[in-house]
Amino acid sequence: MSSYLLELASLMAIFSFAIVSPGADLAMVMRQSLVHGRRAAIVTSFGVGASLMFHVTYTILGLGLIISQSIYLFNIVKWCGVAYLIYIGIKALRAGKADLSLEAVKGREGAKSDQSALRAFGLGFLANALNPKAVFFFLSIFSTVVSAHTPIAVKFGYGLVMATCLIAWFVGVSLFMTTPRMRAAFSRASQWIDRTSGLVFIALGIKLATEKAH
Repeated sequence: MSSYLLELASLMAIFSFAIVSPGADLAMVMRQSLVHGRRAAIVTSFGVGASLMFHVTYTILGLGLIISQSIYLFNIVKWCGVAYLIYIGIKALRAGKADLSLEAVKGREGAKSDQSALRAFGLGFLANALNPKAVFFFLSIFSTVVSAHTPIAVKFGYGLVMATCLIAWFVGVSLFMTTPRMRAAFSRASQWIDRTSGLVFIALGIKLATEKAH
């Protein structure tokens, strides 16, 4: 049991830095918070967490190693990610001015939301799932920190702990970004928020396009 706790502590020490580092998932949650409101952002956060379990699952099953060793498979994942990031970037650039007033947000978070829960969840899931860097991240930390003799059930337990922490972090971001003070600060610049986030997504897509398998 003590060895498992040590493994988990080591995983979380490394993972904590990855959580707070800027990336497509953070940009997505922030945009969801500012444009679509708190509920959509929280649902998106759960999508990001579910995607983490997707990465953990194939890593444990050995598929991550196959992808990391195959340039062809790596490129498939990479270019799907590039296409998705540039697509949502263009969508953000073309979006009209959004009403970020408190009354408008309450209306969006009421019975009729302008974005379905399934779409909000899917945006978070895909933003993280289509990131080939996650393949190498989870493959590297699981291969260096977790013993090959650790039971699969325990490894999945590690993944659940990491997913829970990731969801908690992004839910916290969602709550912070949708406070009245933050919303008031951004309410006059909604169109620039879309333009900036759009450029960020496109820049992340271009950066991903230059990534090479190691």
